[in-house]
Amino acid sequence: MSATMIVLGVLGSIVLGAVLIYNRFVKRRNLVMEAWSGIDVQLKRRHNLIPNLVETVKGYSGHETQVLNELTELRTGSQRAAERGKQETQISQAICNLLAVAEQYPDLKASRNFLDLQDNLDEIETTIQQARRYYNGAVRDLNILVESFPSNLIARTFGFRAAEFFELESAAARAVPKVEF
Repeated sequence: MSATMIVLGVLGSIVLGAVLIYNRFVKRRNLVMEAWSGIDVQLKRRHNLIPNLVETVKGYSGHETQVLNELTELRTGSQRAAERGKQETQISQAICNLLAVAEQYPDLKASRNFLDLQDNLDEIETTIQQARRYYNGAVRDLNILVESFPSNLIARTFGFRAAEFFELESAAARAVPKVEF
């Protein structure tokens, strides 16, 4: 009888451990999804700001249409893209190009509307950077759980997979664009 109780106790402990690990996976997966949502919200804010920035610069620099069109096309493409990191790198570079164009127009640099847009862009870029760090931290925690023993056994059994980090391809794109004049 005591051997049966020991076996039942061990089996119960294993089942309880598996349930606890499974629940940790669910929590980590939801944190990753929440973190991605935070990035998505900030990218949407930036995408909503871009047309205002483009229109403000356009009013001062009618002949700079190539830079303006590129930024508008990238903004539209990024909303459909599966590889958001690559698209966002290109958008950050296009914003830097747009701000370089604005450098040529002293009246534009002194415009209150343009200065407000710069401040908003700086705030959004900083928030995007923070959201990326939070997302990558959540991904790191999930990936550790997926790869460590004994939780990797539960991961394989229930189909939990490692998530991908949100990475930027170039070192220049990792920096927050300078929006000061």
